[in-house]
Amino acid sequence: MILIKWLTGIVALVALLLAGPAIVWWLGGIDTRTGWASAGRESVGLAPRAGAFEGAVVQLYGARAYNWRGAFAMHTWIAVKPEGGQDYTTYEVQGWRQPTVRTRYGAPDREWFGQRPHLLADLRGEQAARAIVGIERSVNAYPWPQRYRVFPGPNSNTFIAWLIRQVPELDVEMPSLALGKDYLIDDTRALGHFFGPAPSNTGYQVSLYGLLGIMVARDEGLEFNVLGLVFGIDPLDLAIKLPGIGRIAPAPLYQSQYE
Repeated sequence: MILIKWLTGIVALVALLLAGPAIVWWLGGIDTRTGWASAGRESVGLAPRAGAFEGAVVQLYGARAYNWRGAFAMHTWIAVKPEGGQDYTTYEVQGWRQPTVRTRYGAPDREWFGQRPHLLADLRGEQAARAIVGIERSVNAYPWPQRYRVFPGPNSNTFIAWLIRQVPELDVEMPSLALGKDYLIDDTRALGHFFGPAPSNTGYQVSLYGLLGIMVARDEGLEFNVLGLVFGIDPLDLAIKLPGIGRIAPAPLYQSQYE
Protein backbone atom coordinates (compact mmCIF):
# COMPACT_ATOMS: atom_id res chain seq x y z
CA MET A 1 0.00 0.00 0.00
CA ILE A 2 2.82 2.38 0.87
CA LEU A 3 4.56 1.55 -2.41
CA ILE A 4 1.39 2.30 -4.35
CA LYS A 5 1.07 5.68 -2.62
CA TRP A 6 4.69 6.49 -3.46
CA LEU A 7 4.22 5.50 -7.10
CA THR A 8 1.01 7.51 -7.31
CA GLY A 9 2.76 10.53 -5.86
CA ILE A 10 5.65 10.22 -8.31
CA VAL A 11 3.29 9.91 -11.28
CA ALA A 12 1.33 12.96 -10.08
CA LEU A 13 4.53 14.99 -9.67
CA VAL A 14 5.78 14.07 -13.15
CA ALA A 15 2.39 14.96 -14.64
CA LEU A 16 2.46 18.31 -12.85
CA LEU A 17 5.98 19.08 -14.07
CA LEU A 18 5.16 18.14 -17.67
CA ALA A 19 1.77 19.87 -17.87
CA GLY A 20 3.20 23.32 -18.62
CA PRO A 21 5.67 22.20 -21.31
CA ALA A 22 2.91 20.09 -22.87
CA ILE A 23 0.61 23.13 -23.05
CA VAL A 24 3.35 25.25 -24.65
CA TRP A 25 3.98 22.50 -27.21
CA TRP A 26 0.28 22.07 -27.93
CA LEU A 27 -0.19 25.81 -28.50
CA GLY A 28 2.42 25.67 -31.24
CA GLY A 29 5.07 27.88 -29.66
CA ILE A 30 7.87 25.39 -30.30
CA ASP A 31 9.35 24.72 -33.75
CA THR A 32 10.75 21.20 -34.01
CA ARG A 33 10.84 21.02 -37.83
CA THR A 34 13.32 23.71 -38.82
CA GLY A 35 16.94 22.57 -38.77
CA TRP A 36 19.46 24.65 -36.87
CA ALA A 37 21.31 25.62 -40.05
CA SER A 38 18.23 27.31 -41.53
CA ALA A 39 16.69 28.64 -38.30
CA GLY A 40 16.38 32.42 -37.99
CA ARG A 41 19.32 34.45 -36.62
CA GLU A 42 18.20 37.93 -37.65
CA SER A 43 18.33 41.06 -35.49
CA VAL A 44 14.91 42.06 -34.15
CA GLY A 45 15.70 45.72 -33.46
CA LEU A 46 15.86 45.75 -29.65
CA ALA A 47 19.40 47.16 -29.44
CA PRO A 48 20.30 50.75 -30.35
CA ARG A 49 22.66 50.97 -33.31
CA ALA A 50 26.17 51.02 -31.88
CA GLY A 51 27.44 53.78 -34.16
CA ALA A 52 24.42 56.00 -33.47
CA PHE A 53 24.53 55.84 -29.66
CA GLU A 54 27.60 57.33 -27.98
CA GLY A 55 27.02 56.12 -24.43
CA ALA A 56 27.80 52.74 -22.86
CA VAL A 57 25.16 50.01 -23.15
CA VAL A 58 24.60 46.70 -21.37
CA GLN A 59 21.70 44.48 -22.45
CA LEU A 60 20.63 41.08 -21.20
CA TYR A 61 18.53 38.86 -23.48
CA GLY A 62 16.65 35.59 -23.23
CA ALA A 63 14.86 33.40 -25.78
CA ARG A 64 13.25 29.99 -25.79
CA ALA A 65 15.79 27.24 -26.30
CA TYR A 66 16.17 25.57 -29.70
CA ASN A 67 13.87 22.72 -30.75
CA TRP A 68 12.00 20.66 -28.11
CA ARG A 69 14.09 22.15 -25.29
CA GLY A 70 12.16 25.38 -25.77
CA ALA A 71 9.11 23.78 -24.16
CA PHE A 72 11.05 23.59 -20.91
CA ALA A 73 13.66 26.33 -20.85
CA MET A 74 15.24 29.42 -22.35
CA HIS A 75 18.75 30.50 -23.30
CA THR A 76 20.20 33.78 -21.96
CA TRP A 77 23.11 35.97 -23.04
CA ILE A 78 24.57 39.41 -22.28
CA ALA A 79 25.92 42.13 -24.58
CA VAL A 80 28.04 45.22 -23.87
CA LYS A 81 29.12 48.33 -25.76
CA PRO A 82 31.54 50.74 -24.07
CA GLU A 83 31.17 54.49 -24.37
CA GLY A 84 32.16 55.51 -27.88
CA GLY A 85 32.26 51.88 -29.01
CA GLN A 86 31.34 51.08 -32.60
CA ASP A 87 30.19 47.50 -32.00
CA TYR A 88 28.64 45.19 -29.42
CA THR A 89 30.41 42.32 -27.69
CA THR A 90 28.15 39.44 -26.69
CA TYR A 91 29.08 36.87 -24.04
CA GLU A 92 27.28 33.55 -23.76
CA VAL A 93 27.89 29.89 -23.04
CA GLN A 94 27.36 27.33 -25.80
CA GLY A 95 27.71 23.64 -25.03
CA TRP A 96 29.16 22.63 -28.39
CA ARG A 97 32.21 24.88 -27.93
CA GLN A 98 35.43 24.50 -25.96
CA PRO A 99 35.89 26.68 -24.06
CA THR A 100 32.15 27.00 -23.65
CA VAL A 101 32.22 30.77 -23.08
CA ARG A 102 31.82 32.43 -26.46
CA THR A 103 32.66 36.03 -27.33
CA ARG A 104 30.76 37.30 -30.38
CA TYR A 105 30.74 40.69 -32.13
CA GLY A 106 27.86 42.30 -33.96
CA ALA A 107 24.13 42.62 -33.37
CA PRO A 108 23.27 41.30 -29.89
CA ASP A 109 19.50 41.03 -30.43
CA ARG A 110 19.44 38.17 -32.92
CA GLU A 111 16.89 35.41 -32.85
CA TRP A 112 18.08 32.31 -31.04
CA PHE A 113 17.66 29.76 -33.84
CA GLY A 114 14.20 30.98 -34.76
CA GLN A 115 13.07 32.05 -31.29
CA ARG A 116 12.54 35.78 -30.76
CA PRO A 117 14.66 37.26 -27.95
CA HIS A 118 13.21 39.23 -25.05
CA LEU A 119 15.01 42.11 -23.37
CA LEU A 120 15.61 41.29 -19.69
CA ALA A 121 17.75 44.29 -18.75
CA ASP A 122 18.87 47.50 -20.44
CA LEU A 123 21.55 49.63 -18.76
CA ARG A 124 22.99 52.78 -20.31
CA GLY A 125 25.36 55.59 -19.46
CA GLU A 126 27.43 55.60 -16.29
CA GLN A 127 25.68 52.60 -14.75
CA ALA A 128 26.38 50.57 -17.88
CA ALA A 129 30.02 51.72 -17.95
CA ARG A 130 30.54 50.55 -14.36
CA ALA A 131 28.80 47.25 -15.10
CA ILE A 132 31.00 46.57 -18.15
CA VAL A 133 34.13 46.64 -15.99
CA GLY A 134 32.66 44.00 -13.67
CA ILE A 135 31.22 41.93 -16.51
CA GLU A 136 34.49 41.67 -18.41
CA ARG A 137 36.39 40.79 -15.24
CA SER A 138 33.81 38.16 -14.27
CA VAL A 139 33.64 36.59 -17.75
CA ASN A 140 37.35 35.88 -17.54
CA ALA A 141 36.93 34.47 -14.03
CA TYR A 142 34.03 32.08 -14.80
CA PRO A 143 34.98 28.87 -12.95
CA TRP A 144 33.75 26.34 -15.53
CA PRO A 145 34.77 27.47 -19.04
CA GLN A 146 35.52 23.84 -19.97
CA ARG A 147 32.40 22.24 -18.52
CA TYR A 148 28.83 22.18 -19.82
CA ARG A 149 25.78 20.14 -18.98
CA VAL A 150 22.32 20.92 -20.35
CA PHE A 151 20.60 19.63 -17.22
CA PRO A 152 20.79 20.61 -14.41
CA GLY A 153 23.91 22.72 -15.12
CA PRO A 154 26.33 24.33 -15.38
CA ASN A 155 24.96 25.71 -18.64
CA SER A 156 24.29 29.04 -20.36
CA ASN A 157 21.90 30.18 -17.64
CA THR A 158 24.30 29.15 -14.87
CA PHE A 159 26.87 31.44 -16.51
CA ILE A 160 24.54 34.46 -16.75
CA ALA A 161 23.19 33.99 -13.20
CA TRP A 162 26.77 33.82 -11.96
CA LEU A 163 27.64 37.05 -13.78
CA ILE A 164 24.65 38.82 -12.26
CA ARG A 165 25.70 37.74 -8.77
CA GLN A 166 29.20 39.12 -9.35
CA VAL A 167 28.23 42.53 -10.78
CA PRO A 168 26.19 44.75 -8.41
CA GLU A 169 25.05 47.05 -11.24
CA LEU A 170 23.17 44.12 -12.83
CA ASP A 171 20.04 44.40 -10.70
CA VAL A 172 18.25 41.70 -12.68
CA GLU A 173 15.69 39.00 -11.95
CA MET A 174 16.48 35.85 -13.93
CA PRO A 175 13.39 34.37 -15.65
CA SER A 176 11.96 31.25 -14.06
CA LEU A 177 12.41 29.48 -17.42
CA ALA A 178 16.20 29.93 -17.23
CA LEU A 179 16.82 26.32 -16.26
CA GLY A 180 20.29 26.12 -14.74
CA LYS A 181 20.18 29.48 -12.96
CA ASP A 182 19.84 27.67 -9.63
CA TYR A 183 22.96 25.58 -10.12
CA LEU A 184 25.19 27.27 -7.54
CA ILE A 185 28.90 27.65 -8.13
CA ASP A 186 31.20 27.26 -5.14
CA ASP A 187 32.82 30.68 -4.88
CA THR A 188 33.21 33.45 -2.33
CA ARG A 189 29.55 34.41 -2.63
CA ALA A 190 28.13 30.93 -2.14
CA LEU A 191 28.63 28.62 0.83
CA GLY A 192 29.50 25.51 -1.12
CA HIS A 193 27.17 24.35 -3.89
CA PHE A 194 24.08 24.44 -1.69
CA PHE A 195 23.47 27.95 -0.30
CA GLY A 196 23.99 31.38 -1.77
CA PRO A 197 22.43 34.67 -2.86
CA ALA A 198 19.56 34.74 -5.34
CA PRO A 199 20.63 35.90 -8.81
CA SER A 200 19.06 39.32 -8.12
CA ASN A 201 21.07 39.59 -4.87
CA THR A 202 17.84 40.54 -3.06
CA GLY A 203 17.48 37.28 -1.12
CA TYR A 204 18.88 33.79 -0.72
CA GLN A 205 18.40 30.28 -1.96
CA VAL A 206 19.13 26.70 -1.06
CA SER A 207 19.76 24.40 -4.01
CA LEU A 208 20.86 20.79 -4.37
CA TYR A 209 22.93 21.02 -7.57
CA GLY A 210 20.03 22.76 -9.31
CA LEU A 211 17.81 19.69 -8.93
CA LEU A 212 15.85 20.66 -5.83
CA GLY A 213 15.70 23.92 -3.95
CA ILE A 214 13.90 26.95 -2.64
CA MET A 215 14.49 30.68 -3.09
CA VAL A 216 13.16 33.63 -1.11
CA ALA A 217 14.00 37.07 -2.47
CA ARG A 218 12.45 40.49 -2.88
CA ASP A 219 12.63 40.46 -6.68
CA GLU A 220 12.04 36.77 -7.41
CA GLY A 221 9.52 36.23 -4.62
CA LEU A 222 9.14 32.62 -3.53
CA GLU A 223 10.38 29.92 -5.91
CA PHE A 224 10.43 26.14 -5.60
CA ASN A 225 12.80 24.29 -7.91
CA VAL A 226 11.92 20.67 -8.69
CA LEU A 227 14.26 18.93 -11.14
CA GLY A 228 15.27 22.35 -12.46
CA LEU A 229 11.68 23.41 -13.20
CA VAL A 230 10.28 26.31 -11.20
CA PHE A 231 6.99 26.90 -9.43
CA GLY A 232 6.68 30.25 -7.73
CA ILE A 233 4.82 33.36 -6.71
CA ASP A 234 5.99 36.96 -6.84
CA PRO A 235 3.69 39.03 -4.60
CA LEU A 236 5.22 42.40 -5.55
CA ASP A 237 4.47 41.85 -9.24
CA LEU A 238 1.27 39.81 -8.72
CA ALA A 239 2.92 37.04 -10.72
CA ILE A 240 2.90 33.27 -10.66
CA LYS A 241 5.58 31.07 -12.23
CA LEU A 242 4.88 27.70 -13.77
CA PRO A 243 7.14 25.09 -15.41
CA GLY A 244 7.29 25.48 -19.18
CA ILE A 245 4.87 28.41 -19.16
CA GLY A 246 7.03 30.78 -17.17
CA ARG A 247 5.86 33.98 -15.54
CA ILE A 248 2.18 34.97 -15.68
CA ALA A 249 1.65 38.56 -14.58
CA PRO A 250 -0.19 41.79 -15.54
CA ALA A 251 3.11 43.40 -16.57
CA PRO A 252 6.15 41.98 -18.42
CA LEU A 253 9.24 40.98 -16.46
CA TYR A 254 11.11 43.97 -17.87
CA GLN A 255 10.08 47.07 -19.80
CA SER A 256 12.91 49.21 -21.19
CA GLN A 257 12.69 52.90 -20.30
CA TYR A 258 14.44 53.70 -23.58
CA GLU A 259 11.77 52.40 -25.93
